[in-house]
Amino acid sequence: MSSGIQIKTKSSAQKSKTCSPESQPKPSAKLNPKTIDPFHAYSQPSSAFAATYARGGIPCRLVHGSVKHKLQWECPPETVPFDPLLLTLAEGLRETKHPYTFVSKEGFKQLLLVEGAAEKVIPLLPRLVPVLKAALAHADDEVFGRGLDALVQLSAVVGPSLNDHLKLLLTNLLKRLMDKKYREEVTVALQKLEHCGGKATVAIIKSKIPTYCSIYS
Repeated sequence: MSSGIQIKTKSSAQKSKTCSPESQPKPSAKLNPKTIDPFHAYSQPSSAFAATYARGGIPCRLVHGSVKHKLQWECPPETVPFDPLLLTLAEGLRETKHPYTFVSKEGFKQLLLVEGAAEKVIPLLPRLVPVLKAALAHADDEVFGRGLDALVQLSAVVGPSLNDHLKLLLTNLLKRLMDKKYREEVTVALQKLEHCGGKATVAIIKSKIPTYCSIYS
């Protein structure tokens, strides 16, 4: 009789283990199984970007390398609709957790490198620039750095088309420019914006940052 009880107990334990929620994979596992925290299998996504990533809405995933990480796209990035993916990746620049930080930064960069990116991006500028402004205004230094890099990359693609939206971003750049820690980094970024935007960019920058020295002077 005692052996029968032991067998029944063991069977129940096995069944419980098989049906345990911890044994069920997360939806995001198909995108990036190695970067999902196994100790929080059912934690709720902390942001809109994280939620989009978790349900498979970002068509690329992080692949771990022995030296550095890289992105693997489910389809060639030049075939991906920029609207809304580029905007979603820009939102992700404000993330502070891995793998979202890497996916958003590298995904944004790689989309801008595809052939014909300019004609796809320029119509999105009225919606894209406010998102970048939010990253530049973020208190986290790394978020600001990703936002600044993204802005420079964007300027290199759209050129003078960014000038109409530049004033919206300069207040945040001025705040960091006044911090000695960021002075050189922001100055270099402003020079790159001027280089890509042309001489008309100088007047726009000086309207918010009077001390700026043009690369042409």
